[in-house]
Amino acid sequence: RLCGERTGSSGRAPPPARPPPPRAGWAGAGAPCRPHERVLRGHAKVRWTESRNAGSNTAYTQNYTEEVEYFTHKDVLVGHERDDDNSEEGLHTIHSGRHEYAFSFELPQTPLATSFEGRHGSVRYWVKAELHRPWFLPVKLKKEFTVFEHIDINTPSLLSPQAGTKEKTLCCWFCTSGPISLSAKIERKGYTPGESIQIFAEIENCSSRVVVPKAAIYQTQAFYAKGKMKEVKQLVANLRGESLSSGKTETWNGKQLKIPPVSPSILDCSIIRVEYSLMVYVDIPGAMDLFLNLPLVIGTIPLHPFGSRTSSVSSQCSMNMNWLGLTLPERPEAPPSYAEVVTEEQRQSSLAPIGACDDFERALPGPLFAYIQEFRFLPPPLYSEIDPNPDQPTDDRPSCPSR
Repeated sequence: RLCGERTGSSGRAPPPARPPPPRAGWAGAGAPCRPHERVLRGHAKVRWTESRNAGSNTAYTQNYTEEVEYFTHKDVLVGHERDDDNSEEGLHTIHSGRHEYAFSFELPQTPLATSFEGRHGSVRYWVKAELHRPWFLPVKLKKEFTVFEHIDINTPSLLSPQAGTKEKTLCCWFCTSGPISLSAKIERKGYTPGESIQIFAEIENCSSRVVVPKAAIYQTQAFYAKGKMKEVKQLVANLRGESLSSGKTETWNGKQLKIPPVSPSILDCSIIRVEYSLMVYVDIPGAMDLFLNLPLVIGTIPLHPFGSRTSSVSSQCSMNMNWLGLTLPERPEAPPSYAEVVTEEQRQSSLAPIGACDDFERALPGPLFAYIQEFRFLPPPLYSEIDPNPDQPTDDRPSCPSR
């Protein structure tokens, strides 16, 4: 029986200390065996085929393959390696009963791609054990394990808001209708599976057609080999808004789209790349859709509480302002000065008369400055990151003409 431990470096998900044993083996009465080997390997591989024409009635298939080796480790658990497989020297006798051979392996410090199974390629890691016996075929067993290359979404680049604006005018021969405009924004770029994306959008329909606003998350798999690229795009999740007739406007104030369990983004592999995007679009019958693509990164380390608070505050500030202008909120104002809080009347009323001070000083066993007088003024108001008197949003965009 083989019992293995896989130890990972920082930046990768720690694997279980004792994975399921590859095999529980029983030996008969004194079974001689050759070296008992263990092989660990990790690699990324892509492969696809394309049909080609080489003239009339001539066709052939072009194969595209590429492979990246991350690590290969081989050692002997029982016995030692020998050059001559037919030699009887160095045989190790395994006595009858159950035998366990523990081993461990530390993942290399070099960047490793996250385990992945795609349509035209994969990233796999496995351990394989082989038991060699004289005059018998070797006994082999292979077990795969999962590696995660961590992506921390608590970084400035992944916490920055994503936004965009587009407009489309429909034409039919010599007739031109009004424009269809779309503006959308999300709080940040990085998310983890299970989170919900809050979508803020405004859709204005000044055309003569009935349109439907929609949103969807797409996964894009890109495979590279021999200078060529093969791309696969898959729908992950979607939602649908209300139909908009001519002259109507719809606003999404944080419409939520949940991310299902999906593989994290793969951004550091030279032959396989996995990316995500949020597409907010307007379905227009009889014409090309109007759409906005907002890039996403699916990570493994979720948002910290302080990151969530900062994100929500910035979102509220931007919602109070004209966020469709795609401008970030200004820095909050500083707290008011003490003189602005305590009026002159309050200050004069709180001052004790001179005679009262003399009587008070004579009653004390020591000098007056040795005692701390109670604070009688009102303290400054609590500082808040949210402006209690926000500026009224202004919208200079022309509205749809009345019909």
